[in-house]
Amino acid sequence: MDKKRIEQIKAQFDFAIHSDSEADVEFWYARDLMNLLGYERWENFEKAVFRAIESCETGGISVTDHFRDVTKMITIGKGAKRRIKDYMLTRYACYLIAQNGDPKKEEIAFAQGYFAVQTRRQELIEERISLIERTEARGRLRESEKRLSQNIYERGVDDAGFGRIRSKGDCALFGGYTTQQMKERLGVKENRPLADFLPTLSIAAKNLATEMTNYNVEEKDLQGESAITVEEKDLRGESAITNEHVQNNQSVRDMLGERGIKPENLPAAEDIKKLERRVKSQEKKLAAHSGKLPGNAEDN
Repeated sequence: MDKKRIEQIKAQFDFAIHSDSEADVEFWYARDLMNLLGYERWENFEKAVFRAIESCETGGISVTDHFRDVTKMITIGKGAKRRIKDYMLTRYACYLIAQNGDPKKEEIAFAQGYFAVQTRRQELIEERISLIERTEARGRLRESEKRLSQNIYERGVDDAGFGRIRSKGDCALFGGYTTQQMKERLGVKENRPLADFLPTLSIAAKNLATEMTNYNVEEKDLQGESAITVEEKDLRGESAITNEHVQNNQSVRDMLGERGIKPENLPAAEDIKKLERRVKSQEKKLAAHSGKLPGNAEDN
């Protein structure tokens, strides 16, 4: 998400802020947040609110400090008015709601970063969104590699074979550097996954190549480690799967090369496990720092 787009969305979220000076707390109304997060139906959004309340309870946090039932008066046809249900939500409540959404949606990804930090400073929001994008990319790669491992295991290739296939794929993607050599290049301990220290772009590149391999393994039904014949429509065995994975990684490398990018030259990123621990620690502090809703919420 680029800076200009973040600035545009941030202005919308900032505009929806309400505050209670006596309680010293900022809050948002659920129906405003519903629109900001791209929901069209209240019934669907309220389900997300309920899930967030459950998360709050599970975490041992007082629900009433962060979620408050209120009613609003709205004007309907011919000047008539009726009451509708709404909620007052602290920053922490909004964060929990965003966490229950789909981060592939731009509004949700932004909200997860926006509500996670105790400031309206855009650079910190940008930093948090970047962190979210990297952890999401790492999760997608983890799932695609798990699927590849399962695919090749079902076709007669063992764990050692999977390791060889993945390393040769890395060799193609990183300009001749094997997985181990890239670990040495980036200062990664031998017992840690290389992907935990790669920048988002490299993780996404590995994932794209792995997804391509998964697709062709399944479509062409590669089978058995012992077979060595490689036919376009009947690829078989580890050698065939290796060739497929190498070609896909080389294709992704060529695409990056057209934009002047060499993955092996990109600097190492911070250990993603450390980032995840920091996020968990910040989440625990967020509830306390978000303040508490006032004791009596007035209807609007």
